[in-house]
Amino acid sequence: MSVSIDGKPVLENSTAMGVSITPTIALEFSRDITIDRLSVATLAFSGGELSAQIDKDNSALLLLTPVSPLNPSTKYRFGITSGESFGVNLVEGFSFSFNTAYDQTDKFPRISDDELFEKVQKAAFGYFWDYSHPVSGLARERLGSGDTVTSGGSGFGLMTIPVGIERGWISRSEGAQRVLKIVDFLGSAERFHGAWPHWLNGSTGKAIAFSTYDNGADLVETAFMVEGLLTLRQYFSGADALETEIRTKITALWESVEWTWFQQGGQQVLYWHWSPDYDWRMNMRITSWNEAQIVYILAASSPTYPIAKEVYDEGWHGANGYGFRSPLFFVHYSFLGLDPRGLSDAYADYWEQNCKHVRTNYEYCVSKPNNGYSAECWGLTASDYYDGYTASSPSHDTGTVAPTAALASFPYSPEESMAAMKYFYYTLGDRLWGEYGFKDAFSIRENWFASSYIAIDQGPIVVMMENYRTGLLWDSFMKDPDVQSGLEKLEFTIDE
Repeated sequence: MSVSIDGKPVLENSTAMGVSITPTIALEFSRDITIDRLSVATLAFSGGELSAQIDKDNSALLLLTPVSPLNPSTKYRFGITSGESFGVNLVEGFSFSFNTAYDQTDKFPRISDDELFEKVQKAAFGYFWDYSHPVSGLARERLGSGDTVTSGGSGFGLMTIPVGIERGWISRSEGAQRVLKIVDFLGSAERFHGAWPHWLNGSTGKAIAFSTYDNGADLVETAFMVEGLLTLRQYFSGADALETEIRTKITALWESVEWTWFQQGGQQVLYWHWSPDYDWRMNMRITSWNEAQIVYILAASSPTYPIAKEVYDEGWHGANGYGFRSPLFFVHYSFLGLDPRGLSDAYADYWEQNCKHVRTNYEYCVSKPNNGYSAECWGLTASDYYDGYTASSPSHDTGTVAPTAALASFPYSPEESMAAMKYFYYTLGDRLWGEYGFKDAFSIRENWFASSYIAIDQGPIVVMMENYRTGLLWDSFMKDPDVQSGLEKLEFTIDE
């Protein structure tokens, strides 16, 4: 008639979450039952032997408990077969799965919130500073990717350097020397109409194909790189020879990107890819809403290859509306440098829009405890997951949480992000915390924890947490005169 575990009803072939390690499974039959050894043998339970007894107040209710406590954070399966069982003839069998709750005890000693904030930022910073490619200084695509470095992720990594300097993790001289090494490599690396490929060989600077037809320019990844470069052009404002050289070389890189080439013959839209071998074969327009708004803003800001305002209006805003059930990286990547506070144009107030996006993602997670989420365990975005790599969201829910989603949302949801950070560290830290901070993702529902770190996920943690703290990267990027001209051209307004 019904099945429940720890007092909560379950359905056939469902998975119950957060079950205790000493659960009670209750089976209610249509009439009174009896117990014998044959009946108990019809039960199938992956957790070992079950103790069975009939409820003293309801002789049609069977109560089953494991003989030994179960393991925490483990998936178990239970089933009862059809046929003669417990003195009745079952027309159909029944089976379901359940996950025992994660051990909720603290895995690390408690420290102050400020100490934890700094610890998380600094560990993620280490991915870009300590694990950078030894020749180029650029960020490796992911842990273990060898010579494969990422242009967009390296742009994010560049933006972590001022954080390291201001926090005292490195000296200003050390940061400047690393930046010079990177910009020198970028100037010699393979480019296509001024744009970098998605992946480069960190030793030779040659393009590495991201996919079959994607072996040339990637304008979106290039924009993420330029976002970082322009931030540093403003941050390193000293009059000494080293910082002057950095600014000069960044300006040369910035002014050589041929943004208008990517209109593919003068169309009122920008295209994502171009290949010297396959031309425009990818044919992917850059249209809203996704992570790429920064592309149009930089293209409009270019002093050498500027797009017209109509390209922004028709190309970016002319295709799709805003989707609040999208992955959270949409409100992170473009806004690492672009300050959404008080920023608006004819189409949106970007602070309100981004806050609503995060709130939608958070509330969705809170409403889905059976997926392993809670008010402390939330954040759906692009990441590794138990079956590869995907962009998780309320519209594409894989049961996977990526720490970068909540942590890079600190400016938009400080209390909720702080609760998540504490849960990730104290409760899940024995499996989630490692050398470079929180690993890429996890799924409580599937009892899966990634072993990976990915540049495009680590970077936003450092940068957006600092923007919440001090606005450092927002302030640097937004004072760039070319960026200011581009925003003015596109008729953005900024409320102080």
